[in-house]
Amino acid sequence: MIEAIFSYEFLQNAFAAGLIIGVIAPLLGVFIVVRRLSLIADALSHVTLAGIAGSLYLSQSVASLALLNPLFLGIAASVGGSMLIERLRSLYKHYQELAIPIILSAGIGFGAIFISLAEGFSSDLFGYLFGSVSAVSREDLFIVMGVAIVVLVFVFIFFKELFVLSFDDEYARASGLPAKWIHFMFMIVTALVIAGSMRIVGILLVSSLMTIPVATAMRVTKSFKQTIFLSIAFGEISVITGLVSAFYLDLAPGGTIVVTSIFLLLLVLAYKKIMVSRKKGAIA
Repeated sequence: MIEAIFSYEFLQNAFAAGLIIGVIAPLLGVFIVVRRLSLIADALSHVTLAGIAGSLYLSQSVASLALLNPLFLGIAASVGGSMLIERLRSLYKHYQELAIPIILSAGIGFGAIFISLAEGFSSDLFGYLFGSVSAVSREDLFIVMGVAIVVLVFVFIFFKELFVLSFDDEYARASGLPAKWIHFMFMIVTALVIAGSMRIVGILLVSSLMTIPVATAMRVTKSFKQTIFLSIAFGEISVITGLVSAFYLDLAPGGTIVVTSIFLLLLVLAYKKIMVSRKKGAIA
């Protein structure tokens, strides 16, 4: 496998992009889970699907757009969806959760329309839905690297503010933090990660990489920073194991990555149950 990585550029691109995504997806996922916004990742992933399907349709209909990377329109759609979610949350102040199913439904609807116009599913669209080892180009890798830089800089600069907003939104607003602006930027950064991750994990599965490693880490950690580091560790294990499995078994990497994440979660849950049983037995 190592020899193949050095021999083929597409494997180099896939593993490099996967390693980067294994860091930034769980990193943002910790804040998403703590703020109980897990479904936002699903909503934005479906909006991204609409952007990708629209780009594939345009590439078939307009000759000058045939070489356009669908990732660009996918990112634009995801960022636009995040802005619309925030707008709807401000309109429905007492029912803010309504914004998520509205945008999710819109993403599915537009995605279905563009897929129909683009004459149904193609191998390219399947790769975007569930990920593809061979489809990650050098341009895709550079986009993922750019997204990673934006995410890491944003989290580094606003870590304290994000921490406070995650655990006590009312206190953050009362203390004078620009909560609305920071949350708006957080949504845009989340949209970038979702769009940038779809080549490896797939549009329909990317939210899993942002939440399942976090859920696994939360069972064995005692602090917020420990949760971040262990979530990234579980994310990297899932990505590496998933990509290797996908390469040898000729499977969609998104599926193998997510199944690995779930397997790790089950292992941790079983470990915790055994430890609790032992403690109860020792006390008795």
